[in-house]
Amino acid sequence: MRAIEVKGNVDRNRQLHLDEPLPIAGPSSVRIIVLFPGEHGGEEQREPKLDEDEWLRAAANNPAEDIYRPTDGKPFQHPG
Repeated sequence: MRAIEVKGNVDRNRQLHLDEPLPIAGPSSVRIIVLFPGEHGGEEQREPKLDEDEWLRAAANNPAEDIYRPTDGKPFQHPG
């Protein structure tokens, strides 16, 4: 499974509208993960404000993000 991130808005009817087209060919079935503030922010709030801990917790529990194994790749050594 592959994951992408796109931004969008939820209207008064609770319908999700994306800011840009998805980069996949359709028709296709997809799984959607929606991140939003814990408190209802109102209409004027466009961008969810997630602190780093919330974002890391959401990413860690997202099975679509679990695509690498410890044996993949090579260790990175920063010169300096």
